[in-house]
Amino acid sequence: MAASRLELNLVRLLCRCEAMAAEKRDPDEWRLEKYVGALEDMLQALKAQASKPASEVINEYSRKVDFLKGMLQAEKLTSSSEKALANQFLAPGRVPTTARERVPATKTVHLQSRARYTSEMRSELLGTDSAEEPELNVRKRTGLAGPRPGDEKQSAAELDLVLQRHQNLQEKLAEEMLGLARSLKTNTLAAQSVIKKDNQTLSHSLKMADQNLEKLKTESERLEQHTQKSVNWLLWAMLIIVCFIFISMILFIRIVPKLK
Repeated sequence: MAASRLELNLVRLLCRCEAMAAEKRDPDEWRLEKYVGALEDMLQALKAQASKPASEVINEYSRKVDFLKGMLQAEKLTSSSEKALANQFLAPGRVPTTARERVPATKTVHLQSRARYTSEMRSELLGTDSAEEPELNVRKRTGLAGPRPGDEKQSAAELDLVLQRHQNLQEKLAEEMLGLARSLKTNTLAAQSVIKKDNQTLSHSLKMADQNLEKLKTESERLEQHTQKSVNWLLWAMLIIVCFIFISMILFIRIVPKLK
């Protein structure tokens, strides 16, 4: 299946971004970030097309775009240790972007950035400036400031100690993250159980409320019927009493003579 024009443009821009990421860039360089944002838009448009590539190709494009985006975010961090840690979690592409590449360009960029961050971290820990390292190397080669064997052993031991500390710190961080994940899972299960019990209680309460409402309606109807019956009997009794009093008065008037 022939690639669409959008996919060809995405591949060209992706190759350009990979080449820019492999180069040494100024801190004020802004084009790569804009290009990566355009890659995200083009990738979303490619996913929405009817004649889109296979899912494996789409996943590979997404993997490379996410790698470039994560690399830019890692470069914005302050300390070199944070950059190195963020770089370890990046996943480069698995397949070369073009047929001319033997190794995926993102993998090469990943290795370069890892080496650069390690060098910066070593410079920070040993109190040296990375900009001075070429000059020191020249001095070492020319013999102007050749280090003594004891200093080299001490520097190597310090470097091993620093690397060991960072490895221990990373392992401790991983254990803490694992513990937090387990705690979150336990709390989630407990909250789920509580919510389930509350839902059962609420359902039972709603059922009882419906039953009470039905009983209340039935009793209201019975009370209304009883009230209507009582009113009817009372009305007839009053009519009978009034009639009896009227007849009694007439008889009383007829029987008893008038006073003279």
